Amino acid sequence: MINLPHRLRTVRRQRALSLEALAERTGLTKSYLSKLERGLSSPSIATVLKIAEAYGMGTGQLLGDAHDNANEIACVSRASQREPLTRLGEASGYRYEAIASERKIKAMEPFVMHPPREFPDETTFSHRGEEFLFVLKGRVEVQLAQELITLAAGDALYFDADVPHRIRSVGKGQTEVLMTTTK
Repeated sequence: MINLPHRLRTVRRQRALSLEALAERTGLTKSYLSKLERGLSSPSIATVLKIAEAYGMGTGQLLGDAHDNANEIACVSRASQREPLTRLGEASGYRYEAIASERKIKAMEPFVMHPPREFPDETTFSHRGEEFLFVLKGRVEVQLAQELITLAAGDALYFDADVPHRIRSVGKGQTEVLMTTTK
């Protein structure tokens, strides 16, 4: 069964809209939208249509079809089923594998990264949101602004993703890093 309050909140956050901005787009009040997202009110069909239109999607996308509903509560990602993921940095030697790609509406973007052994050039990355990384195998160096942080298997780092950053493998052996970014 669909968790409509969660879906409404997640879609709004994915689009980086405040409740106030969504209220302006829909003609609904900010307090009513807040009640919908907290599950304190249930929307009418007319309300769902207004919200879907404000997001530029159909009501089926907003509410989810039967296939999406199966992934609403949980999404299992098997190691053997990871697929390559295209992300910024691929041209610099970073390799990515998608996790939870079947879940269509989500507030986080999780993936496994295999960083290159060397920083290929002076390129750093920065983007909206926050980033969390957990070293699964090997050792890495993370350049965060001007600071260089070394992490080993089991270590983690959480930071504001608008700070320029990059990562590389250090030491011998394969490196795998679980990363999650917020949208």
